[in-house]
Amino acid sequence: MINYAELEKRIKKHDISNCYIFCGPDEKLIKDHVKFIIDSVLEKKFMDLNYLKFDGSKTEFETISDACETMPFMSDKKIVVVYRASFLDESSGSKKTGDLKSKNIGLLNEYLKNPSPNCILIIYYTFLTDREKPSNKIKKLDKKACVIKVDKLKGESLSRKCKVLFENAGTVIGKTELALFCSQVDNNMNIIANEVEKLVSFTDGRDITKEDILKMMPQKSDNDIFNLVDYLSKKNIKRALDILDELIYKGEKIPLILFMIGRQYNLLFNLKLGIDSGKSKEVLASELRLHPYICEKMISQSMKFSLKALKRNIELCVDTEKIIKSTSTDDKINIEVFMIKTVM
Repeated sequence: MINYAELEKRIKKHDISNCYIFCGPDEKLIKDHVKFIIDSVLEKKFMDLNYLKFDGSKTEFETISDACETMPFMSDKKIVVVYRASFLDESSGSKKTGDLKSKNIGLLNEYLKNPSPNCILIIYYTFLTDREKPSNKIKKLDKKACVIKVDKLKGESLSRKCKVLFENAGTVIGKTELALFCSQVDNNMNIIANEVEKLVSFTDGRDITKEDILKMMPQKSDNDIFNLVDYLSKKNIKRALDILDELIYKGEKIPLILFMIGRQYNLLFNLKLGIDSGKSKEVLASELRLHPYICEKMISQSMKFSLKALKRNIELCVDTEKIIKSTSTDDKINIEVFMIKTVM
């Protein structure tokens, strides 16, 4: 398993693999890496003829392998991209999706025994949470394909990327303001790109100030709450309590943490209701004022709960809030009891 720096070195040396498998928590960053391979291999004028994409959560691998076997047009290689390849994660899902996943991973293993020499197959799947690790399926494929774990950008790498985004949007941001932006924004390139666009539109050509950043940007704790609720959905109370301790250590007050958990459950409840009534994710993102990427992740999270469980957890939030406001008992113990009740 390699990182992006090693991949870049190999591509520049024209050391091209027949299959690349990407995994990581940031889909936009993965897409940027995929684009680097595509731009390095295919000529733009023949791009449409030698580039195909498939949804890995729905497509049978026979269709994908058939596409890989067809010859490229006026090029040495063609590229087939399989995005959001859920058959590479550890979850089983429903019987129908579970059967498709098992079939697809089996056929992928068979294909990799003798991959098409004229095709570069690129597959990726995105972790649901920042704390997720590469699945055992991915680890087993490491000897058959070039597997790249895409870690989130940090430090100078993150600053350079954000600076480029501001410059591409026609705005120069000062070093101090850039450092504040990087410290405040969720480390997710979809969200970062959205926040850059929002700040550039808000300032309308003038210099971006610290006050603009603090006024316009959401707090990073939202991502921690997503992860906390995700662990509760898996009944992993220990990891959920670890995140609670992290939030308290960062200075978040327990009533606010409880409010954010309650808000998350309310959003999940409304998303699940909307999906069950046939609404699209685009409509739900607009109605609930969620970024489309965040909406998609939360829809996936909502599927881990029944409507009954979500309603019960919302009621538990309200009951715990009443206890915190009306008694002198330990707030931390109260929220820990609440969290334990949600997984019972």
